[in-house]
Amino acid sequence: MSSLVAYEESDSDSEDKIKTVDGETSFSSASSVWTKKDPVVETYPAPPSSHVHYTALKPTSNQNTPVHLHENQNRNTPAKPLLHVHTHGHSSNASKRQLPSSVRPYVPKRQRHAPVESSESLDAPEHVQREERPVLSEVSPTVKQCLSQKRPVVSGVPRRLLMSLGGHQGPVNTVKWCPVPHLSHLLLSASMDKTFKVWDGAESGHCLRLYTCHSEAVRAACWSTHGRHILTGSFDNSAALTDVETGHPIVKLDAQFRVMCVAVHPAQTEVVLCGGYSPAVKAWDTRTAKVVREYKAAVQQTLDVLFLRGGEELVSSTDCVSRDSADRTLIAWDYSTTARISNQIYHERYTCPSLALHPVEESFVAQTNGNYLALFSSQRPYRMNKRRRYEGHKVEGFAVQCSFSPDGTLLASGSSRGSVHFFDFHSGQMIHTLRAHSQACVSVSPHPILPTTTATCAWDGEVKVWV
Repeated sequence: MSSLVAYEESDSDSEDKIKTVDGETSFSSASSVWTKKDPVVETYPAPPSSHVHYTALKPTSNQNTPVHLHENQNRNTPAKPLLHVHTHGHSSNASKRQLPSSVRPYVPKRQRHAPVESSESLDAPEHVQREERPVLSEVSPTVKQCLSQKRPVVSGVPRRLLMSLGGHQGPVNTVKWCPVPHLSHLLLSASMDKTFKVWDGAESGHCLRLYTCHSEAVRAACWSTHGRHILTGSFDNSAALTDVETGHPIVKLDAQFRVMCVAVHPAQTEVVLCGGYSPAVKAWDTRTAKVVREYKAAVQQTLDVLFLRGGEELVSSTDCVSRDSADRTLIAWDYSTTARISNQIYHERYTCPSLALHPVEESFVAQTNGNYLALFSSQRPYRMNKRRRYEGHKVEGFAVQCSFSPDGTLLASGSSRGSVHFFDFHSGQMIHTLRAHSQACVSVSPHPILPTTTATCAWDGEVKVWV
């Protein structure tokens, strides 16, 4: 007598029943007749709308094979085949035959042990999902190779684009390379999107750290002399000293005005300067978070501050311009006594949005809104060199910054047209123009070690590295 197991397309519970006894799933059918035979495995497909397959154990012709019954099963009742459930996915269409809640679908072992990712982590940017690596412990192979050379670095003019870093969501106000030689592959950028970042600007171009210490636009940023801290000034009326490695603020200074410029004392690294929408420039001690000195002037806004040689004196640039002369446009201060040394340095009716100190000679330059760079002596009485000026670029009211090459032979400046202009420092001639950005290029930073490498940023939110 042959055995037969049949599935009917019926929702009746009287004909087909599935139940679980002692943790095992069994199947019973009114039309099933079983004898004591060896079981064989046979697979029966489920209804078309389901992705579940059923595997039953079917007896064979061996009459001597015993039948094992459960404790609560009647021996006069025919044996029921065991049912194994295999799932191959999930279907949105509900099948006619519903499995009981006690039957759990099979989940592969690899999927069971895989980490569960939250929706927040899936929506996070790429640099957030990537595991953070140490920032200060790694040394760039390109920088390391240049450090091993015994010949002095001779600065050159960049000719081509090395990488474009488009991670900011707003205009980028400044870019600066780390001043420490073995960490000089680190590139700092501060943006109007309330963040500042540290990039690997020599090798991969990856964003190594994202810092969110401010609630408003980050207007100014600079490295500490040892390269482990970053000083930033923001429109949220504060300045912050942040640890580069951890990303946590060491101290946050309540300036009570919008901070437009910051500077770190070259000899006393715990002292920082903050200036902005205030008639005074404040000097803070970051160890106590207190103001130790104030440099007061009858002005409305300070555009930039610059420590002169050794940090004994400083120069501040203001927005004060009179009709006949530029009185108080540049003011020289004594750092220790806060006394005003001179306010008759610049005698033309233009404001100076940025200042830069020459790395070798006793001089500094001021970017002017007259579309030229003016040269001054960094020693008293800070006379302006009227024979030499660097012109040919456009400023047009933007806070365009300028900077020197490491050996002081080149002077680089951005422009409101998006170009970068390179001048010969000693002759004042423009030697190269780099078409860098589509919008105003407001900051240029030559690399302190690599000869031709230069970083630029613009109001289009891009940071670019040129070689």
